Amino acid sequence: MKQLCVIEGDGIGREVIPAAVAILEKVIPDLQIHTAEAGWDCFIRTGTSVPDETLAVINQCGAAMFGAVSSPTHVIKGYRSAIITMRQGLNLYANIRPVKSLPGISFRDDVDLIIVRENTEGLYSGRERLDGDTAIAERVITRQACIRIARAAIQVLQNNGRKKLTIVHKANILPVTDGLFRDTVRQVVESALLSGQQIEIEEMLVDLAAFRMLSEPQAFDVIVTTNLFGDILSDSAAYWGGGMGLAPSINLGEHIALAEPVHGSAPDIAGKGLANPIAAILSAALLCEYYWDAQDVSHKIRNAVDIFLDQSRSGSNNKLTTKYITNQILNNLE
Repeated sequence: MKQLCVIEGDGIGREVIPAAVAILEKVIPDLQIHTAEAGWDCFIRTGTSVPDETLAVINQCGAAMFGAVSSPTHVIKGYRSAIITMRQGLNLYANIRPVKSLPGISFRDDVDLIIVRENTEGLYSGRERLDGDTAIAERVITRQACIRIARAAIQVLQNNGRKKLTIVHKANILPVTDGLFRDTVRQVVESALLSGQQIEIEEMLVDLAAFRMLSEPQAFDVIVTTNLFGDILSDSAAYWGGGMGLAPSINLGEHIALAEPVHGSAPDIAGKGLANPIAAILSAALLCEYYWDAQDVSHKIRNAVDIFLDQSRSGSNNKLTTKYITNQILNNLE
């Protein structure tokens, strides 16, 4: 029996995650649901954004879905980002962000790329300090994390039948940290080549990668990069898949996964039934593909979404509420 930890989070997370769960329950009838809490509202109530009990439930289930989190933009004593806490506390070292042209939504129809982002260190390590009038953030890159993310990228290539890997870095300016990242990833990939795997390797500075993400996104296949660069590039790439509101993602560790839509908590529309659940539903499809190894189920969900988007393009749908979109996609799963 498959188990799923459901964490709705803040704002529209409480609307889109139930929609994604409804889809999963449709395609996985024996799915056992466990609920937990995390986020800003959780911090206000309990003094922590991610209770120990939540981490325990995720570990017990192995698979989790997380909605959205409202985060302050200034320092709040005792508060730490819920998603970063879960990523680091559960050692979810790889963030996978596929970006693909969607029917009736995307501005071009030839984009199909995957960004594999190191997910636990870099400038997200939490090592910041204030020294008088100088604020300092430490960027942490370890060889072990570089090895893990390189292997994750190779696995993504193999699982998706892809051939080209772009290593994105800024080693010309950060020769020690990004130099270690680039060299270690290359070594891992070149070892895979020696074992007979067919992989085309290219390197690209992050500023050029950002430019090409806008000018020729179809040139990318799989990108592997560091935490901050991956965050920025994947958010930029989301433009080609219909925007941040439609962008899915999954965080992977050893025998554990947490799927999450990329969008925020959208407090301006929270509670109004207007949130688009497609990013959460596509994130559920990633959970099927990458954690439960159920590619056929993942394809079925994505196909149901594509059918709905085609129907929407024809103008037959004019009341795009959360409930309406969810029901239409559920119907397409029949």
